Amino acid sequence: MKVVIQRVGQASVSVETEKYFQAIGRGFVIFVGVTHSDTEKDVDFLVKKCSQLRIFGDLNGKMNLSLSEVDGEVLIISQFTLYGDARKGNRPNYTESAKPELAFDLYKSFVGKMKRSITPERVKEGMFGEMMKVKICNDGPVTIIIDSKQ
Repeated sequence: MKVVIQRVGQASVSVETEKYFQAIGRGFVIFVGVTHSDTEKDVDFLVKKCSQLRIFGDLNGKMNLSLSEVDGEVLIISQFTLYGDARKGNRPNYTESAKPELAFDLYKSFVGKMKRSITPERVKEGMFGEMMKVKICNDGPVTIIIDSKQ
């Protein structure tokens, strides 16, 4: 399982066909990708890392504060393209991305465990399997990539 975490000042996601809109203020946008061999152990590892990651500035400007210490919010977006392989040719291959059934279950587990790890009201999500418009106002920018297998 892979996540790409972006520290943001604000972010939102919308799905036009569903009239769906979610927005957050200061916090993280977390893009989540799932591969075939992922399990709940991968979910648990990444939830712990994401919820405790200290990449917000303290009074000295040092990245030393976590989401809970800055009352941050989270916007979680499923993104199978994190397992895209573009080493050969110019069109990425997505064979390492999990089938939608497995990916959906682990994605929803990740969302649920993030809600339990921080305050549920502070966790928003996109719509799994839908074409989404994600607007991000990067803060820094700060982007962290974490792979549960490495």
